[in-house]
Formats: sequence, C-alpha cells, structure tokens
Amino acid sequence: MASTVIENSVVAYLGNDDSPDISNPIHSTEVAKSYGFTGPLVGGVTVWGWATDTILEALGEDWLQEGWAEYSFRQPVYPGDALLIRAVLGASADSESWDVEMINQAREVCVNGKVGNGRADWSRELIRPSHMEPVDESSVKGALTLENAQPGKDWSAATLDFSEQECREFTTEKQHTDNPLFLGARAIAHPSWTAGWPEKLMRHNFEIPTSMHTRSRVQHLSKIPTGTMVTGGAHLIDSYERKAHHFANFDVLMVDQSGSDLAQLRHWTIFKIATLAERAEIGL
Repeated sequence: MASTVIENSVVAYLGNDDSPDISNPIHSTEVAKSYGFTGPLVGGVTVWGWATDTILEALGEDWLQEGWAEYSFRQPVYPGDALLIRAVLGASADSESWDVEMINQAREVCVNGKVGNGRADWSRELIRPSHMEPVDESSVKGALTLENAQPGKDWSAATLDFSEQECREFTTEKQHTDNPLFLGARAIAHPSWTAGWPEKLMRHNFEIPTSMHTRSRVQHLSKIPTGTMVTGGAHLIDSYERKAHHFANFDVLMVDQSGSDLAQLRHWTIFKIATLAERAEIGL
C-alpha cells in the first residue's frame, strides 16, 4: 500500500539577504525589522518551492506537465528556521489530492496548501489576459496605488528566455536542489520559477518598494524546458485594503514562443505593506 503521509525537512535560507541591489527589500534585515519583523523574510515562492520534492513524491512528474497547487502563507519564514514539510493524502476514499503543510520549529504552520494532478476545479475561473504582446520594461514607472489600480485591466506583458543560465542561476540562488529534473542542459523550469512570475510582472509594470506574497493558485499546463521563450501577461482582478495593507489580486497567463499555454496563476500579494505607525492607528 502506498504511503498516505510523506515528510521531509529543510533549514530555511536566503541567499541574497542584505544585498544592495535586492529587488524586494523586505528580504533584508533593516527593512524587515522596520516593519516589525524579527529578521529578513524568505520569499513566498522560494519557501513553497522547498515542498517540490515532497509533492513530486506524492504525485509524480506528471504534476509538472498538468497539475495544480493552491497555497497560503500563514506565518513568516526566516533564515535558519527548521521546516517540516508534510503531505497527507486527502481524507475521502476517492481523493487524489494531497494536503501540504510547512511547519516551523515552534510548531507554527507557516504554509498550508493542497495539490493534485490534472485540472483544478477553479482553473475555469482564471482569466486570460487579452494583451500578450511583450512590452519592454520602462525605466520610469509609476507606483501601484489603490487609486490607479484599475481592476479589470490588463498589464503590460513581459518575455524572458528560459536559458540554461537562467535555470542554473535560479536553482543555485533560490532552490538549492539536486533534483536532476531542474539541472543541466535538458532541465525543465522549477515550479517555484513559474510561481514567481506574478511578482515579476507586477514589477515590470510598477515601481513597488516592498511586497509580500500571501496566496497563490497555480495550474501547470506544460513542462518548460530550457531554451523556451516565455511570455507572461497579467489581468488585475481587484485591489483593496485590509488591516492597513494594500492588496492586489491578479491572474497571469504564461505561454511559449508558439503561443502554447505553459501555466495560469491567480496571485494575491500585499503591494504596500503597512508601517508600524499605520497599523497602530487602527489598533493592530
């Protein structure tokens, strides 16, 4: 009988904390502490990426070809945290999905989610952007605000060559993996690389001082081999304020050079993190 519980572990790391050219300074000590955190935050997609081998053990390589994931971040993850990664087969007799948790040394659930093969029920809800022609990133970008967010509008698309070098740099810096699927000239994209595209597209369009990824839905539609020219477009669903934070919720479509679908994602992120003073104003 196949196992219904799979457990692995990882010690959290952050390769470029306190780097002077860091794109999101919430991953630096000084800035993170100014917002009330005890140290630099490890990026959400990096943390989720550490569950990949556990998910592949549960679902197999087919998950990267056509599989889904939905997950939320409940507690910050700091460098040095010891994370238990646990996948549990769904409780119902005919369940083919797995529940995934990432639990720190204080027994706090930092991440919880669900994964499965095939198409997720919610995948039909994902909106395909109409504008997928790549636009060069502007050297002068405006800020994203609740006033100019314009729900229902597409953002400018971006393109990137998923080269062997791009793959190597990602796996070296973000995911210290020895999984041969993600290494070498015939590698495919790590699912954490795919999951990082929404934040990349947000910064392609706007000047974002700091942000915090809070939740994702990811529908994989094809493996992404090295040498693929990947284009991503985004459609803003909503923007709103909660507990003094400013959130954006948007859908992303990723396609290859022939226009074939690679992945669709729904992404929730705080694009303006509330300061300690702003939180104090509302009693938090």
